[in-house]
Amino acid sequence: MSNPNLKENKFKRALAVPFRDVVKVLSKPLYVKLQYRYITHHPCNLKHPKRYTEKLQYLRLFVYPKNPLVSQCAGRVGVRDYVKDKGYENTLIPIYGVYDSVDEIPFPALPNQYAMKCSHASGFNEIVFDKSKIDVEKTRKRFKKWLKTDYGKKTCEPHYSPIKPQIIVEQFLEENGHAPVEYKIHVFNGKARCLYVVTGRGTDIRYTQLYTDWTPFDGSQFNGWKKADVCPKRPENFDEMIKMAETLASPFPFVRVDLYSINRKIYFSEMTFTPAKGTLILDDDATDFVMGEWLQIPKLNSK
Repeated sequence: MSNPNLKENKFKRALAVPFRDVVKVLSKPLYVKLQYRYITHHPCNLKHPKRYTEKLQYLRLFVYPKNPLVSQCAGRVGVRDYVKDKGYENTLIPIYGVYDSVDEIPFPALPNQYAMKCSHASGFNEIVFDKSKIDVEKTRKRFKKWLKTDYGKKTCEPHYSPIKPQIIVEQFLEENGHAPVEYKIHVFNGKARCLYVVTGRGTDIRYTQLYTDWTPFDGSQFNGWKKADVCPKRPENFDEMIKMAETLASPFPFVRVDLYSINRKIYFSEMTFTPAKGTLILDDDATDFVMGEWLQIPKLNSK
């Protein structure tokens, strides 16, 4: 059963929207605390956080913005060099090019299917299933706007701001004619603890929460997302995926490593340091504290 806190008070939202940019400029910690309280309905204790979602706020504000490696790995272009350095170059999705401007992209020369993604943000993407149907001018306008957006400033996730805005054009991945299953592995202090499996993207999308031993972790279902009716099959190379995720995540207190496994070949997707800005509403509120115990933050503990 979904957490009752999912219900939004539209009146409160209407009152808050005009003031959020002002608060963001005056005090990022205050903005984050208010945003966290508004979405999750819980106070945010930044001095002594216990919840997983509270600790993500601490990382969001005070730890990750100071770590250049976080910014590199949060960027879709820079992370490719990091993955190569870690010995996983063979898992990188082939690309057709990296462009500083959308006007540089040779649209007629691209294959019939491909993926366009901004390097410096989450969600600034376009998947092209049939290039004969793409409105190139609308796409250009959209990406020009996105390239001018300081995503870190907009979302108050400062580790995104140093990333150079670029467009990466990737090979379109598919599995049996459909979008591939995605495995989003959560790594806490170097140890993979849980994941969620994304199936049915583009048709009937589902998010199935699991421990890494592939048993259900239903308490960590969040934001009202539904799990698959039948638990997805465990990939034969899942142990290799876990090893890769832990290797890539080893320098960081927490990161989510997203991977695909297509015909037994692993592909790297991305690394996410503050999923949904850390403002997650878990189905079981007690799970927030359990996951919080998994996440130790040395700088916080030293204080």
